[in-house]
Amino acid sequence: MPQISVIVPVYKAEPFLEHCVHSILEQSFTDLEVLLIDDGSPDQSGQICDALAEKDDRVRVFHKENGGVSSARNLGLSEAKGEYIAFVDADDWLSQNALAVLHGLIIENGADTAGCAHFNAFEDGTAVVEESALPKGVYDKEEIDAKLIASLFSKRVGKAEEVFNGFIWRFLYRKEIIERNDIRFDGAYLEDELFLLEYFCHASRLAMTQEALYYYLYNPQSVTRKYLPTYMETFLQFMKQKEALAMRFDLVEKFPAWKEQTLYAGLLIAVGNEYAKGNQKTLLQKRSAVKSIAEREDMARAIAQISLDNLGRNKKLVGRLLRNKQYMLLSLLYLLKNLK
Repeated sequence: MPQISVIVPVYKAEPFLEHCVHSILEQSFTDLEVLLIDDGSPDQSGQICDALAEKDDRVRVFHKENGGVSSARNLGLSEAKGEYIAFVDADDWLSQNALAVLHGLIIENGADTAGCAHFNAFEDGTAVVEESALPKGVYDKEEIDAKLIASLFSKRVGKAEEVFNGFIWRFLYRKEIIERNDIRFDGAYLEDELFLLEYFCHASRLAMTQEALYYYLYNPQSVTRKYLPTYMETFLQFMKQKEALAMRFDLVEKFPAWKEQTLYAGLLIAVGNEYAKGNQKTLLQKRSAVKSIAEREDMARAIAQISLDNLGRNKKLVGRLLRNKQYMLLSLLYLLKNLK
């Protein structure tokens, strides 16, 4: 059995897929398998997956009807044979020693999980390091709760460098924890955050490095930057799931501000989503949609309670306009931004 199973969901990944998979197969750590989950991709990605499997018997391919990234990752989890699980997105890639470093951290420190920093890579060939979720070190259960769970569950509003992003590909996970607790992905957006939250509620020892080992390709066409017409429905479902997790793990009393923090973070995304370039609504329709979202009872409560002091300049400006219900001025601000 391989030590590590690397799960790669594949959808419309034709331009990037070979580079991604080669970066995994060329790892200095070789005791691995690659699970390519073709999620009904309409381009040549499925054929590329099959060709890669023919060249290296560590590659296994699964073709399925399109069901979204969560269903693809879940199929990978069901089929994985490794003791540890890594996730790689099909347009990203790994540094050559990524898995060796992460696996070594687990073994050397008696940990069940390891994490790293990553590069934000751009199409012009440049890359910028984004620091890891926690400083270099080894964290026991109490420290995971205090430093990672607290940030992931409750501290969702602040300057960009202060908020823990739910990137699942920055960690190497012990499969036994995932299987024993039946942890799976659910939904088409924000699914990473819920997976991480549930996983780390069960993890007991985490080893971190500040070394950047993963290259995340900044893709302007990705799901996190295009207009999502059903964003609010997805977000409200996410809130229900997060609240259910909070009740299961007795997190509500520990972090009483979690709901307002999460709602406000979701509101800022909702506002940006309404003004995304792909939204074909008129400016007045966008203004009306933002007003409707911001004046929901739960959102209005979050707007009133969240301090704007720790926000970056742009988010602070958006926050003030929302608090003062200056929706048309907010609309004009985004109109000017989109002209750039």
